[in-house]
Amino acid sequence: MSAFIGIVVAVWLAALAIWLSVSKFVRNSDVDRIRTRLSGAPGKQKKAAEDPSRRSIIQQDRREGHLIQRLLKKYNLLTRLELLIEQAGLKWHPVRMVHGSLALLVAGSGLGWMFLPGKWSRFLIIPGLIAAATPMLYLLKTRRARLRKFEEIFPESLEFVARSMRAGHAFSASLEMIHREFQEPLAGEFRRTFEEHNLGLPLEMALQKLAQRVPSLDVHFFVSAVLLQKRTGGNLAEILDKLAYIIRERFKLRGRIRAISAHGRMTGTALSLIPVVVAVLMFFANPDYIRFFFLDETGNYMMGGAILLQIIGYAVMKKIVSIEV
Repeated sequence: MSAFIGIVVAVWLAALAIWLSVSKFVRNSDVDRIRTRLSGAPGKQKKAAEDPSRRSIIQQDRREGHLIQRLLKKYNLLTRLELLIEQAGLKWHPVRMVHGSLALLVAGSGLGWMFLPGKWSRFLIIPGLIAAATPMLYLLKTRRARLRKFEEIFPESLEFVARSMRAGHAFSASLEMIHREFQEPLAGEFRRTFEEHNLGLPLEMALQKLAQRVPSLDVHFFVSAVLLQKRTGGNLAEILDKLAYIIRERFKLRGRIRAISAHGRMTGTALSLIPVVVAVLMFFANPDYIRFFFLDETGNYMMGGAILLQIIGYAVMKKIVSIEV
């Protein structure tokens, strides 16, 4: 057992050392590329292409495509991870996140090997998978909370833009004032949109990038309304006021539906917890009956099938009571 613990610790330290070295190399490569682009001039492109330092930077870029990054790019996962991280408002790097998940997989499997009994050793991958999924679950939870907070204050920002336009301000100037009047994450997203437009990006593309960063139906309505008004004309302030009113009405309808479906959600939770409570009570009332599921191979398969069916049933009930508005 001590030898196994030593192996797990050694693998953990090796994975951590590789992760830190790769992260440092990526940061240095990014800094070198930025310095090269800032110091370059349009009339010296040919010299830069022939410069040995330029060739070394290209070689570094090739070495940067290590195994994890190449696999993510091959299966189109790198862009998706970057988009999820951006929508969650985190400063993570996709490759470092995958490295962390792999390290947690090794650590969780090692802990499962240490604490699970001999007959359960074939299930030691389960604690590793749970530990490896922790960064992704945290990312999705943070993203969901950030989008929900954005949607809560979005109607007020639309009314603010409408009032500022009635006061004589341009639409782009109204976007610039939002980040001073509202809190995050809405302030940061609109500040980024204004800065992109201010640095030369067309307003249509800046708004479309906003809709991509914030995958909300309300934001898509806002972008579509602004782009349609730019093409056909009309009173944009009045359009934004009506859009804010519609969004608030949708929130009210969503609240009513959640209140009506609360009974179904509580019923699904109760039905899912009943087998767990009965199993705990039977463990204290008749331990021999419960040991069959832990000590016998047939009992292991029966318990695994019961847990799987319970999870499927809970997912189906949750899907039934989840009504999108």
